[in-house]
Amino acid sequence: MIQPKQILKDVFDAQYFAVLNSVGEGQPYSNLVAFAITDDWKSLVFVTDRNTRKYENIQENKRVALLIDNRTNQPSDVREAIAITVIGTAREALDTKSGLQAIFLNRHPQLQQFVNNPGNALILVSVHEYIIAGFDETERIVISQ
Repeated sequence: MIQPKQILKDVFDAQYFAVLNSVGEGQPYSNLVAFAITDDWKSLVFVTDRNTRKYENIQENKRVALLIDNRTNQPSDVREAIAITVIGTAREALDTKSGLQAIFLNRHPQLQQFVNNPGNALILVSVHEYIIAGFDETERIVISQ
């Protein structure tokens, strides 16, 4: 496996979507979300409608996981694909002047109207750790806040 930080950079640069896993009423729930990551890799942001199950789940239980991978849907993925699990806590970022909105829109300019919708929330995930998993090797990176 190449250097863990290089893997993170390569996958984050290439992938625009992550699978968000949240829990509400004791039930796990997964969604695909467009995401952006801060330069220091300590935070990840996404936007969601406040009338969604994922938003309700985050209000109930701030602990989340996101899965970001580099699959190509080829047989070689069995040995070559990398999956990154992001473990963290999520909350609505109420201060849109903090630069988080700009980080998200720099990555997803096509979502400007979605971001500006007053019914939608910018969600900040404070990253606690990254788990990088390949076919036969796993690496953990703990993030200090």
